[in-house]
Amino acid sequence: MSADAFANRTVLMSGGSRGIGLAISIALAERGANIVLLAKTDTPHPKLPGTIHTAVDEIQESGGKAVGVVGDVRNVDDVQRAVDTAVSTFGGIDIVVHNASVINEAGTADLPLKRYDLMQGVNVRGMFALTQAALPHLVKSPNAHILSISPPLNMSPHWLGKFPAYTLSKYGMTVLALGFASEFAAQGIAVNCLWPETTIATAAVKNLQVDPEAASHAREPEVMADAAALVLARSAAETGECLIDADVLTGHGVSDLSAYGGVEPLDYDFYVDR
Repeated sequence: MSADAFANRTVLMSGGSRGIGLAISIALAERGANIVLLAKTDTPHPKLPGTIHTAVDEIQESGGKAVGVVGDVRNVDDVQRAVDTAVSTFGGIDIVVHNASVINEAGTADLPLKRYDLMQGVNVRGMFALTQAALPHLVKSPNAHILSISPPLNMSPHWLGKFPAYTLSKYGMTVLALGFASEFAAQGIAVNCLWPETTIATAAVKNLQVDPEAASHAREPEVMADAAALVLARSAAETGECLIDADVLTGHGVSDLSAYGGVEPLDYDFYVDR
């Protein structure tokens, strides 16, 4: 991939203050993209580093252009403000990355309805709202892409029964993506899903781990970032796929993934069968 593969292309991302979203933003910015983040993290989290402001700084330090919009993907006014900011600042939108996501691994008996609503609201409704708002600008792009950070539809009873509410929200994102792929194919908009083969050693994952050594069996966020860059650099004709980061990289000739960390035995991510 060329160093300017995303020159003059504008990316609108939900979330992205830290972790996978920030890594993807930096990878695309290093290759010339303009980045617009829509995220809630205006002030530091007590347990997690990074805000939307520090993310913008990191992206700009990598050589890219970035703007942060403080807002909630569930709020239609905030979503529209992010879209309007992308258009007024950079002239349009070429790529939308649905990265913002809420996770709750509680079972059905233990999950408060307000937490259920939060997951569905951010993960599924937020993806729909951001896509809908960006659509008038995506159709004007010569190589438009939508990327959902959501898993393949693994219908194993093990995964369906593990935490049904969270699974519904993530599978809902994937179903939307596959539906959009069909709906928007004639308009030249590629829509795909990308999911990590292993757990990713983000600050949030490390914070959730009871065993501090568990994160050593996860890969670094850059594995998702490099895979996302390869997917988003493709022709918009390549659409409607549920992709795994490791498969994308090995399919492009990266035979050794050890540079992304993760000691054996690797900790495989949700919905990925060994």
